[in-house]
Amino acid sequence: MRGFGLLLIINHGEGYMSLYGHNQVLYRETGDWVTEGELIADVGNSGGQANTGLYFEIRNAGEPSNPQQWCQARPNTKAA
Repeated sequence: MRGFGLLLIINHGEGYMSLYGHNQVLYRETGDWVTEGELIADVGNSGGQANTGLYFEIRNAGEPSNPQQWCQARPNTKAA
């Protein structure tokens, strides 16, 4: 997938995948198991981007899907 720079794809099973693009560093390799809350990459500007940013996408059966139903806001917490 050209233009996404360093791209990480996580297969969630049942036809669902999440894609994370324009990373600076990837901490996982093909076949690695990923658990919730685990650091998978550092956001960057790979793929020809002028600014640092993250490309995020959810796919179902290979088709893009609105990620809003999967993303939940976390309550604000104050640093100790």
